[in-house]
Amino acid sequence: MKIPADLKYTKDHEWVRIDGDIATVGITDFAQGELGDIVYVEVETVDETMDKDEVFGSVEAVKTVSDLFLPLSGEIIEFNEGLEDEPEKVNTDPYGDGWMVKIKISDASEIDSLLGDVDYKALIGA
Repeated sequence: MKIPADLKYTKDHEWVRIDGDIATVGITDFAQGELGDIVYVEVETVDETMDKDEVFGSVEAVKTVSDLFLPLSGEIIEFNEGLEDEPEKVNTDPYGDGWMVKIKISDASEIDSLLGDVDYKALIGA
């Protein structure tokens, strides 16, 4: 299981890559493994400004549907449309081609509340 050291994480198993005021968000390798084969990713919140911890979409796997929680407040500026045809990219490349949304961060101070890789490993017992 991969947990890259250069990313931030949430207790809800989202990962966050910060690049200036843009955050790229996906679900962790741990989360995709727990969900199993992902068959659909739904995000209908593009161009919406949302608060941290609000539900911005959902992931449907063979055995369950799971909500996706926004790790930082901001405007959702992009959805990874490649997931519409190939949702399995979340399983095969969760930190690369399996990213889900990009957010224009509205409150950079919230970044401090995210977990580092060591804390995330402790959370999942890795």
